Amino acid sequence: MNAKGLVPIVAALLMASLVSTASAAPWQGWRGSGGWGMGSAYQRIYDPAKVESVTGEVVSVEKITPMRQMKNGIHLQLRTEKETIPVHLGPSWYIERLDTRIEKGDKIEVKGSRVMVAGKPALIAAEVKKGDALLKLRDENGIPAWAGWRK
Repeated sequence: MNAKGLVPIVAALLMASLVSTASAAPWQGWRGSGGWGMGSAYQRIYDPAKVESVTGEVVSVEKITPMRQMKNGIHLQLRTEKETIPVHLGPSWYIERLDTRIEKGDKIEVKGSRVMVAGKPALIAAEVKKGDALLKLRDENGIPAWAGWRK
């Protein structure tokens, strides 16, 4: 066999080698929403039938991991007339890029779904009003704004 006859065979072997190596290695591309996306266990606990509005003062703002294997999210402690309740806003990578900042001492109104997270009550926020600003974090069905943030 001459060199010209070997070229297609070598090319085919190289391609087969690349395909088998690529399929054996874990995918290193885009890593998703860090557990905050549609279909995640966290997303499934949002219940549009349990939406309520509360008004209060922000006692603290912190980063938390609501469930195992999730990335950090922004979480508030909101003191209302009746209680102090945790409020989950959304993933840090999304909330930290918004123009409106929620800070300790702010008076806000939160519309969200009352849920149980790690056995404790919390609100998963759909909207947050601060003065004239409105942060729309989820639609009426609970679909997060960050689910289509690249559109």
